[in-house]
Amino acid sequence: MKKNMMKKIGLAAVLILSGTEWVMAENPVSPAAVQTANAAKSKVTMDIVQLIDIAGRQRMLSQRIAKDYMYIGKKIAVSKASKELTQSLEEMKTAQKKLVDSINDPDIQNLLAFVQMSSEDFEATSKEPFSIDNAQLILDLSESMLEGSQYVVTSLKKLANVKASKIVDMAGRQRMLAQRIAKYYIAYQAGIRDKNTVDQMKAAVKLFADSNEILMKNENNTPEINRKLNKINRLWKIVYKFYLNIEKGGLPLIVFNTTDDITKQMNDITGLYVELYK
Repeated sequence: MKKNMMKKIGLAAVLILSGTEWVMAENPVSPAAVQTANAAKSKVTMDIVQLIDIAGRQRMLSQRIAKDYMYIGKKIAVSKASKELTQSLEEMKTAQKKLVDSINDPDIQNLLAFVQMSSEDFEATSKEPFSIDNAQLILDLSESMLEGSQYVVTSLKKLANVKASKIVDMAGRQRMLAQRIAKYYIAYQAGIRDKNTVDQMKAAVKLFADSNEILMKNENNTPEINRKLNKINRLWKIVYKFYLNIEKGGLPLIVFNTTDDITKQMNDITGLYVELYK
């Protein structure tokens, strides 16, 4: 992302996305000027879509960090979870800086400040020894981080106001949902066995399935996107039943590996959507 990208995001998006058509109607301009205005509009849309992808990935990281903490605490897939946790914390910091540097909208900036404070508590707790109290705390912090990041995504979508932003948001959300499923699955196995844990995990499974159907029907999909979505769909039809057996348990490694695989594939697909809608 360019260093000065989106420095004027709030004002520029409103002027370009809302005002261009009115100006053209009231004041006839040359074809060259129209082409320049349309190019500027496309540039702003592209940049917002990229920011939606970055903010959307923060949602996923909030779930993955909590998941990894509990897998490490339960001594399951410790090596992979430890490496993933370290990488996720660093990636979250880098993405946070990009968002802060790229967005001037006051409301979004306030939310980003809250996310920053929460991320500091999140990181500190993730480095504490495992305990049920710490697991519950990191679960709660992951929900706050998710809510904050979702607000940023929603606010950016309003600025963009294009179908592209909705598709990128939905594809990016699938990354988060896969990690959310694993988070609540291992949380239940770790001892947080309340009704909310089961309900949240099952709700994530349903939303993932519903969103996958919508993405597969998107008329703008390229052959490569369709191929990748079909691959995920074949895997999903097999593994979602494992996730729904959260109360039975017994398959933490399968859950860890399959949700990570889905997250990786959905990240690739989200990137393809970003490129598609440039």
